[in-house]
Amino acid sequence: MTSLRSIRGFAFDLDGTIWAGPRLLPGAAELVADVRAAGLPVVFATNSSQKGARVVAPILASLGIPAEPREVVTAFDLAAGEVLRRMGPVPVLVLGNDDLSDSMASVGHAPLPFDRWEEARAVVVGVDPAFSYGRLRAASRAVAAGAAFFAVNMDARFPVSDGFDPGCGALVEAVATAARVRPIALGKPHPALFEEAVSRLGCPAGSAAIVGDSQASDMVGGKAAGMVTIWVHPAADVPALVEPDLTVDDLVELRRLWLAASAPPAR
Repeated sequence: MTSLRSIRGFAFDLDGTIWAGPRLLPGAAELVADVRAAGLPVVFATNSSQKGARVVAPILASLGIPAEPREVVTAFDLAAGEVLRRMGPVPVLVLGNDDLSDSMASVGHAPLPFDRWEEARAVVVGVDPAFSYGRLRAASRAVAAGAAFFAVNMDARFPVSDGFDPGCGALVEAVATAARVRPIALGKPHPALFEEAVSRLGCPAGSAAIVGDSQASDMVGGKAAGMVTIWVHPAADVPALVEPDLTVDDLVELRRLWLAASAPPAR
């Protein structure tokens, strides 16, 4: 309760926390509305490698949680800038969807067709709906030949309404195994996304909460960033890699606890 009273901003993971596939999870809209009504800032921090903030924000709004693009922090949006910061504009082979290629081009990188893999100075891997043996061969050969190897995130799977889909990390591991090179990982649990989320919340990291269902990305990364960590414990028996500040079954329980903690004291 002490930790809940000290929170001055909330960063919510999306997949498995706010939504599962095309539906909001119980308590999500109500909790976000209550936090905003209390005057606290909110951001949504996602490891998505398929959609950026300008796509995610309208999806949230259509489901009943109004959001502006600046309130959404995605690994997708950070990837192109991070490659640019490290390497400058380069020819890049993108194992991902067309939007990820477009984001690379928008900051000056030159996305390559897969038959020109030898020209790549960087390989960027996200979730790729058109993944094939040919694409795997091109990406792994480019990495083995010396191209810098970036993973938008390392999540092996992500939750959807009827179970899970293979995540970016599953494709990354295929390339890494074939190329015998480990990637530079950009999304959670690595610092950049948490630092950006805290910056947009406008409060110290110790007063900002990360609410998420993933121990490996949300809790590990949030703890390292010095944030208050709130674990929405999944139904599966997932081991606790770090001890969160608070564990809840769902956002309904978190809302109840937060409302109780933030209520004025009885007189």
